[in-house]
Amino acid sequence: MFGLDKKDTRLLIIVAILTFCAPIILNPFPADSALAQFNAGYPDLMQRFVIFGIFAIGFNILFGLTGYLSFGHAAFLGVGSYSAVWMFKLLSYNVVPAIILSVITAGLFAIVIGFVSLRRSGIYFSILTLAFAQMSYNLAYSVLTPITNGETGLQVYSNDPQYLKGNGPDVTHLFGLEMRSILEIKIAGWTFDFTIGYYMCAVIMLISFYLAIRIFRSPFGLMLRAIKANQTRLNYTGISPRPYMLAAFVISGMYAGLAGGLLASMDPLAGAERMQWTASGEVVLMTILGGVGTLLGPVLGAGFIKYAENIFSKINENVLHSWFSLLPDGLEEAVVWLFARFVGEGWHLTLGLMFMLIVIFLPGGLVEGGQRIARAFGRKDKDASSSTPAE
Repeated sequence: MFGLDKKDTRLLIIVAILTFCAPIILNPFPADSALAQFNAGYPDLMQRFVIFGIFAIGFNILFGLTGYLSFGHAAFLGVGSYSAVWMFKLLSYNVVPAIILSVITAGLFAIVIGFVSLRRSGIYFSILTLAFAQMSYNLAYSVLTPITNGETGLQVYSNDPQYLKGNGPDVTHLFGLEMRSILEIKIAGWTFDFTIGYYMCAVIMLISFYLAIRIFRSPFGLMLRAIKANQTRLNYTGISPRPYMLAAFVISGMYAGLAGGLLASMDPLAGAERMQWTASGEVVLMTILGGVGTLLGPVLGAGFIKYAENIFSKINENVLHSWFSLLPDGLEEAVVWLFARFVGEGWHLTLGLMFMLIVIFLPGGLVEGGQRIARAFGRKDKDASSSTPAE
Protein backbone atom coordinates (compact mmCIF):
# COMPACT_ATOMS: atom_id res chain seq x y z
CA MET A 1 0.00 0.00 0.00
CA PHE A 2 1.47 3.36 -1.09
CA GLY A 3 4.73 1.55 -1.86
CA LEU A 4 5.15 0.30 1.74
CA ASP A 5 5.47 -3.25 3.00
CA LYS A 6 2.89 -4.77 5.33
CA LYS A 7 4.70 -3.79 8.53
CA ASP A 8 5.10 -0.14 7.55
CA THR A 9 1.55 0.02 6.19
CA ARG A 10 0.23 -1.30 9.48
CA LEU A 11 2.28 1.27 11.39
CA LEU A 12 1.01 4.11 9.18
CA ILE A 13 -2.61 2.99 9.63
CA ILE A 14 -2.21 2.77 13.43
CA VAL A 15 -0.68 6.25 13.58
CA ALA A 16 -3.47 7.60 11.35
CA ILE A 17 -6.21 6.08 13.54
CA LEU A 18 -4.64 7.39 16.75
CA THR A 19 -4.13 10.84 15.21
CA PHE A 20 -7.67 11.23 13.89
CA CYS A 21 -9.20 9.89 17.11
CA ALA A 22 -6.94 12.01 19.33
CA PRO A 23 -9.70 14.45 20.43
CA ILE A 24 -11.49 11.45 21.97
CA ILE A 25 -8.49 9.43 23.18
CA LEU A 26 -6.86 12.41 24.90
CA ASN A 27 -10.02 13.23 26.90
CA PRO A 28 -10.39 10.15 29.12
CA PHE A 29 -11.86 12.01 32.11
CA PRO A 30 -15.15 13.93 32.42
CA ALA A 31 -14.80 17.69 32.10
CA ASP A 32 -16.01 18.36 35.65
CA SER A 33 -13.92 15.69 37.40
CA ALA A 34 -10.79 16.38 39.44
CA LEU A 35 -8.75 14.31 36.99
CA ALA A 36 -9.81 16.47 34.02
CA GLN A 37 -6.55 18.31 34.68
CA PHE A 38 -4.82 15.45 32.85
CA ASN A 39 -6.98 15.68 29.73
CA ALA A 40 -5.02 16.81 26.68
CA GLY A 41 -7.76 16.86 24.06
CA TYR A 42 -8.05 20.60 23.62
CA PRO A 43 -7.14 22.20 20.26
CA ASP A 44 -4.01 24.19 21.09
CA LEU A 45 -2.22 21.30 22.77
CA MET A 46 -3.22 18.73 20.14
CA GLN A 47 -1.94 21.04 17.41
CA ARG A 48 1.38 21.32 19.22
CA PHE A 49 1.56 17.53 19.48
CA VAL A 50 1.43 17.05 15.72
CA ILE A 51 3.42 20.19 14.76
CA PHE A 52 6.34 19.34 17.02
CA GLY A 53 5.95 15.74 15.88
CA ILE A 54 6.74 16.99 12.36
CA PHE A 55 9.70 18.94 13.74
CA ALA A 56 11.06 15.83 15.49
CA ILE A 57 10.45 13.54 12.49
CA GLY A 58 12.57 15.82 10.33
CA PHE A 59 15.31 16.09 12.95
CA ASN A 60 15.39 12.30 13.21
CA ILE A 61 16.13 12.02 9.48
CA LEU A 62 19.41 13.84 10.15
CA PHE A 63 20.32 12.65 13.65
CA GLY A 64 18.79 9.18 13.55
CA LEU A 65 20.11 8.16 10.13
CA THR A 66 23.47 9.98 9.84
CA GLY A 67 24.34 10.41 13.53
CA TYR A 68 25.02 14.13 13.03
CA LEU A 69 23.69 16.01 16.04
CA SER A 70 22.47 19.51 15.18
CA PHE A 71 21.83 22.13 17.85
CA GLY A 72 20.65 24.68 15.32
CA HIS A 73 17.35 23.40 13.99
CA ALA A 74 15.43 26.11 15.79
CA ALA A 75 16.79 28.52 13.17
CA PHE A 76 14.75 26.74 10.49
CA LEU A 77 11.69 26.66 12.75
CA GLY A 78 11.94 30.43 13.19
CA VAL A 79 12.61 31.12 9.50
CA GLY A 80 9.52 29.10 8.61
CA SER A 81 7.39 31.09 11.04
CA TYR A 82 8.65 34.46 9.78
CA SER A 83 8.10 33.44 6.15
CA ALA A 84 4.53 32.34 6.85
CA VAL A 85 3.63 35.57 8.66
CA TRP A 86 5.06 37.62 5.80
CA MET A 87 2.81 35.74 3.39
CA PHE A 88 -0.16 36.59 5.60
CA LYS A 89 0.88 40.24 5.59
CA LEU A 90 1.45 40.46 1.83
CA LEU A 91 -1.11 38.09 0.29
CA SER A 92 -3.92 36.80 2.52
CA TYR A 93 -4.65 34.65 5.55
CA ASN A 94 -4.80 31.51 3.39
CA VAL A 95 -2.34 29.08 4.95
CA VAL A 96 -1.37 27.21 1.76
CA PRO A 97 0.99 29.87 0.26
CA ALA A 98 2.38 30.54 3.74
CA ILE A 99 3.23 26.89 4.35
CA ILE A 100 4.78 26.47 0.90
CA LEU A 101 6.98 29.54 1.36
CA SER A 102 8.04 28.45 4.85
CA VAL A 103 9.27 25.10 3.51
CA ILE A 104 11.13 26.68 0.56
CA THR A 105 12.75 29.41 2.66
CA ALA A 106 13.86 26.96 5.34
CA GLY A 107 15.28 24.67 2.67
CA LEU A 108 17.34 27.48 1.12
CA PHE A 109 18.54 28.55 4.55
CA ALA A 110 19.49 24.94 5.34
CA ILE A 111 21.58 24.71 2.16
CA VAL A 112 23.71 27.66 3.30
CA ILE A 113 24.13 26.47 6.90
CA GLY A 114 24.62 22.85 5.91
CA PHE A 115 27.23 23.65 3.27
CA VAL A 116 29.40 25.32 5.90
CA SER A 117 28.63 23.15 8.94
CA LEU A 118 29.10 19.80 7.20
CA ARG A 119 32.75 20.60 6.57
CA ARG A 120 33.22 19.36 10.13
CA SER A 121 31.85 16.34 11.97
CA GLY A 122 31.15 15.30 15.53
CA ILE A 123 31.08 17.95 18.23
CA TYR A 124 32.50 20.55 15.85
CA PHE A 125 29.48 20.15 13.57
CA SER A 126 27.15 20.52 16.57
CA ILE A 127 28.91 23.69 17.72
CA LEU A 128 28.77 25.19 14.23
CA THR A 129 25.02 24.61 13.97
CA LEU A 130 24.54 26.06 17.45
CA ALA A 131 26.55 29.13 16.44
CA PHE A 132 24.46 29.63 13.31
CA ALA A 133 21.25 29.32 15.34
CA GLN A 134 22.39 31.90 17.87
CA MET A 135 23.49 34.22 15.08
CA SER A 136 20.04 33.84 13.54
CA TYR A 137 18.39 34.55 16.88
CA ASN A 138 20.42 37.73 17.42
CA LEU A 139 19.80 38.89 13.85
CA ALA A 140 16.06 38.40 14.29
CA TYR A 141 16.02 39.99 17.74
CA SER A 142 17.99 43.17 17.07
CA VAL A 143 19.63 43.54 13.65
CA LEU A 144 16.89 42.66 11.16
CA THR A 145 14.10 44.47 12.99
CA PRO A 146 12.57 45.90 9.76
CA ILE A 147 11.93 42.29 8.71
CA THR A 148 11.35 40.57 12.05
CA ASN A 149 10.02 43.44 14.21
CA GLY A 150 12.61 42.58 16.85
CA GLU A 151 11.56 41.63 20.37
CA THR A 152 7.92 42.56 19.73
CA GLY A 153 7.56 39.85 17.12
CA LEU A 154 6.14 39.87 13.62
CA GLN A 155 2.36 39.90 13.32
CA VAL A 156 -0.38 40.89 10.90
CA TYR A 157 -1.93 44.37 11.15
CA SER A 158 -5.09 45.80 9.64
CA ASN A 159 -3.10 48.15 7.40
CA ASP A 160 -1.03 45.37 5.81
CA PRO A 161 -1.59 45.11 2.04
CA GLN A 162 -2.87 41.50 1.82
CA TYR A 163 -3.26 41.84 -1.95
CA LEU A 164 -5.15 38.55 -2.41
CA LYS A 165 -7.42 38.77 0.61
CA GLY A 166 -10.60 39.85 -1.17
CA ASN A 167 -13.61 38.94 0.95
CA GLY A 168 -11.74 36.22 2.82
CA PRO A 169 -11.87 35.79 6.61
CA ASP A 170 -9.78 37.97 8.92
CA VAL A 171 -8.21 34.88 10.49
CA THR A 172 -6.00 32.13 9.13
CA HIS A 173 -7.98 29.75 6.95
CA LEU A 174 -7.74 26.94 4.41
CA PHE A 175 -9.65 28.23 1.37
CA GLY A 176 -12.31 29.71 3.63
CA LEU A 177 -12.25 27.06 6.39
CA GLU A 178 -11.10 28.93 9.49
CA MET A 179 -8.31 27.25 11.43
CA ARG A 180 -9.94 28.10 14.76
CA SER A 181 -13.37 26.69 13.84
CA ILE A 182 -14.42 24.26 16.57
CA LEU A 183 -17.09 21.58 16.59
CA GLU A 184 -17.84 20.87 20.25
CA ILE A 185 -19.61 17.63 21.11
CA LYS A 186 -20.82 16.91 24.65
CA ILE A 187 -21.59 13.34 25.65
CA ALA A 188 -22.62 12.80 29.27
CA GLY A 189 -19.84 14.51 31.26
CA TRP A 190 -17.30 14.48 28.43
CA THR A 191 -16.54 17.34 26.04
CA PHE A 192 -14.77 16.72 22.73
CA ASP A 193 -13.42 19.50 20.50
CA PHE A 194 -12.85 18.91 16.78
CA THR A 195 -11.09 21.75 14.94
CA ILE A 196 -10.17 22.45 11.34
CA GLY A 197 -6.70 23.58 12.41
CA TYR A 198 -5.89 20.34 14.21
CA TYR A 199 -7.03 18.08 11.41
CA MET A 200 -5.14 20.07 8.79
CA CYS A 201 -1.97 19.73 10.87
CA ALA A 202 -2.74 16.05 11.46
CA VAL A 203 -3.03 15.32 7.73
CA ILE A 204 0.25 17.13 7.05
CA MET A 205 1.91 15.19 9.89
CA LEU A 206 0.73 11.88 8.40
CA ILE A 207 2.08 12.88 4.99
CA SER A 208 5.38 13.85 6.64
CA PHE A 209 5.45 10.54 8.51
CA TYR A 210 4.79 8.63 5.27
CA LEU A 211 7.62 10.48 3.49
CA ALA A 212 9.94 9.69 6.41
CA ILE A 213 9.11 5.99 6.06
CA ARG A 214 9.91 6.12 2.35
CA ILE A 215 13.23 7.87 3.10
CA PHE A 216 14.13 5.31 5.78
CA ARG A 217 13.45 2.38 3.41
CA SER A 218 15.01 3.92 0.30
CA PRO A 219 18.57 3.45 -1.07
CA PHE A 220 19.16 7.05 0.03
CA GLY A 221 18.27 6.06 3.60
CA LEU A 222 20.63 3.07 3.40
CA MET A 223 23.41 5.41 2.29
CA LEU A 224 22.74 7.66 5.29
CA ARG A 225 22.96 4.62 7.57
CA ALA A 226 26.27 3.71 5.95
CA ILE A 227 27.55 7.22 6.76
CA LYS A 228 26.53 6.73 10.38
CA ALA A 229 28.06 3.26 10.59
CA ASN A 230 31.49 4.04 9.12
CA GLN A 231 32.07 7.15 7.06
CA THR A 232 35.79 6.42 6.62
CA ARG A 233 35.10 3.06 5.03
CA LEU A 234 32.54 4.69 2.75
CA ASN A 235 35.18 7.18 1.60
CA TYR A 236 37.47 4.29 0.68
CA THR A 237 34.83 2.96 -1.70
CA GLY A 238 35.12 6.18 -3.70
CA ILE A 239 31.69 7.51 -2.69
CA SER A 240 31.61 11.04 -1.31
CA PRO A 241 29.21 11.23 1.64
CA ARG A 242 28.89 15.03 1.65
CA PRO A 243 26.12 15.30 -1.00
CA TYR A 244 24.03 12.75 0.89
CA MET A 245 24.64 14.47 4.22
CA LEU A 246 23.76 17.86 2.76
CA ALA A 247 20.57 16.43 1.26
CA ALA A 248 19.60 14.95 4.64
CA PHE A 249 20.37 18.26 6.35
CA VAL A 250 18.23 20.21 3.88
CA ILE A 251 15.32 17.76 4.11
CA SER A 252 15.51 17.96 7.89
CA GLY A 253 15.56 21.76 7.73
CA MET A 254 12.52 21.78 5.43
CA TYR A 255 10.61 19.67 7.96
CA ALA A 256 11.52 22.24 10.62
CA GLY A 257 10.40 25.07 8.34
CA LEU A 258 7.12 23.26 7.77
CA ALA A 259 6.60 23.02 11.53
CA GLY A 260 7.36 26.73 11.89
CA GLY A 261 4.89 27.59 9.13
CA LEU A 262 2.20 25.53 10.83
CA LEU A 263 2.85 27.25 14.17
CA ALA A 264 2.31 30.58 12.44
CA SER A 265 -0.78 29.24 10.68
CA MET A 266 -2.36 28.38 14.02
CA ASP A 267 -1.32 31.70 15.57
CA PRO A 268 -0.10 34.33 13.03
CA LEU A 269 2.75 35.59 15.15
CA ALA A 270 6.50 34.95 14.81
CA GLY A 271 9.08 35.85 17.43
CA ALA A 272 12.82 35.45 17.82
CA GLU A 273 12.32 33.14 20.82
CA ARG A 274 11.53 30.30 18.42
CA MET A 275 15.14 30.46 17.23
CA GLN A 276 16.77 30.20 20.66
CA TRP A 277 19.09 27.31 21.46
CA THR A 278 16.54 25.97 23.96
CA ALA A 279 14.15 25.20 21.10
CA SER A 280 16.92 23.26 19.35
CA GLY A 281 17.65 21.38 22.56
CA GLU A 282 13.99 20.54 22.95
CA VAL A 283 13.81 18.68 19.64
CA VAL A 284 16.95 16.75 20.62
CA LEU A 285 15.19 15.66 23.83
CA MET A 286 12.07 14.70 21.88
CA THR A 287 14.04 12.44 19.56
CA ILE A 288 16.12 10.80 22.29
CA LEU A 289 13.11 10.26 24.58
CA GLY A 290 11.09 8.69 21.80
CA GLY A 291 13.87 6.63 20.27
CA VAL A 292 16.66 7.80 17.97
CA GLY A 293 16.55 6.24 14.52
CA THR A 294 13.05 4.83 14.91
CA LEU A 295 10.04 5.91 12.88
CA LEU A 296 7.53 6.36 15.67
CA GLY A 297 9.92 7.54 18.38
CA PRO A 298 10.12 11.25 17.49
CA VAL A 299 6.32 11.56 17.44
CA LEU A 300 6.05 9.87 20.85
CA GLY A 301 8.84 12.02 22.26
CA ALA A 302 7.24 15.23 21.00
CA GLY A 303 3.90 14.26 22.52
CA PHE A 304 5.53 13.26 25.80
CA ILE A 305 7.40 16.54 26.27
CA LYS A 306 4.54 18.79 25.15
CA TYR A 307 2.16 16.93 27.44
CA ALA A 308 4.49 17.37 30.41
CA GLU A 309 5.06 21.01 29.57
CA ASN A 310 1.39 21.91 29.24
CA ILE A 311 -0.27 19.61 31.80
CA PHE A 312 2.21 19.43 34.68
CA SER A 313 2.96 23.14 34.50
CA LYS A 314 -0.74 23.95 35.15
CA ILE A 315 -0.94 21.94 38.36
CA ASN A 316 -0.48 24.59 41.04
CA GLU A 317 -0.88 24.47 44.82
CA ASN A 318 -4.61 25.25 44.63
CA VAL A 319 -5.14 22.17 42.45
CA LEU A 320 -3.04 20.06 44.81
CA HIS A 321 -5.02 21.27 47.84
CA SER A 322 -8.25 20.24 46.10
CA TRP A 323 -6.81 16.77 45.49
CA PHE A 324 -5.56 16.18 49.03
CA SER A 325 -8.26 18.09 50.92
CA LEU A 326 -9.40 14.92 52.74
CA LEU A 327 -6.05 14.57 54.51
CA PRO A 328 -5.46 16.07 57.97
CA ASP A 329 -4.32 19.70 57.76
CA GLY A 330 -0.70 19.11 58.72
CA LEU A 331 -0.32 16.10 56.44
CA GLU A 332 -2.09 17.92 53.61
CA GLU A 333 0.34 20.84 53.79
CA ALA A 334 3.32 18.47 53.78
CA VAL A 335 2.05 16.45 50.81
CA VAL A 336 1.16 19.58 48.84
CA TRP A 337 4.58 21.10 49.56
CA LEU A 338 6.30 17.91 48.35
CA PHE A 339 4.29 17.55 45.13
CA ALA A 340 4.54 21.27 44.38
CA ARG A 341 8.30 20.81 43.85
CA PHE A 342 7.56 18.61 40.81
CA VAL A 343 4.64 20.43 39.16
CA GLY A 344 3.74 24.00 38.35
CA GLU A 345 6.95 25.99 38.07
CA GLY A 346 8.90 22.84 38.98
CA TRP A 347 7.65 20.71 36.09
CA HIS A 348 11.15 20.82 34.58
CA LEU A 349 12.35 18.73 37.52
CA THR A 350 9.77 16.06 36.72
CA LEU A 351 10.76 16.05 33.06
CA GLY A 352 14.43 15.85 33.99
CA LEU A 353 13.87 12.87 36.28
CA MET A 354 11.82 11.10 33.59
CA PHE A 355 14.52 11.80 31.03
CA MET A 356 17.19 10.35 33.34
CA LEU A 357 15.16 7.20 34.00
CA ILE A 358 14.44 6.64 30.32
CA VAL A 359 18.06 7.17 29.26
CA ILE A 360 19.34 4.85 32.03
CA PHE A 361 16.81 2.04 31.76
CA LEU A 362 15.52 2.49 28.20
CA PRO A 363 18.40 3.64 25.98
CA GLY A 364 16.17 3.07 22.97
CA GLY A 365 13.55 5.49 24.31
CA LEU A 366 9.82 5.02 24.62
CA VAL A 367 9.80 2.78 21.56
CA GLU A 368 12.11 0.32 23.30
CA GLY A 369 9.80 0.39 26.33
CA GLY A 370 6.83 -0.47 24.13
CA GLN A 371 8.79 -3.27 22.47
CA ARG A 372 9.73 -4.74 25.86
CA ILE A 373 6.10 -4.69 26.99
CA ALA A 374 4.99 -6.31 23.73
CA ARG A 375 7.64 -9.03 24.06
CA ALA A 376 6.65 -9.64 27.68
CA PHE A 377 2.98 -10.10 26.79
CA GLY A 378 3.94 -12.19 23.76
CA ARG A 379 6.06 -14.44 25.94
CA LYS A 380 3.21 -14.85 28.44
CA ASP A 381 0.79 -15.76 25.66
CA LYS A 382 3.30 -18.23 24.24
CA ASP A 383 3.91 -19.81 27.65
CA ALA A 384 0.18 -20.06 28.26
CA SER A 385 -0.45 -21.74 24.91
CA SER A 386 2.47 -24.15 25.37
CA SER A 387 1.23 -25.16 28.85
CA THR A 388 -2.26 -25.97 27.54
CA PRO A 389 -2.52 -29.74 26.98
CA ALA A 390 -3.23 -30.77 23.39
CA GLU A 391 -6.64 -32.28 22.78
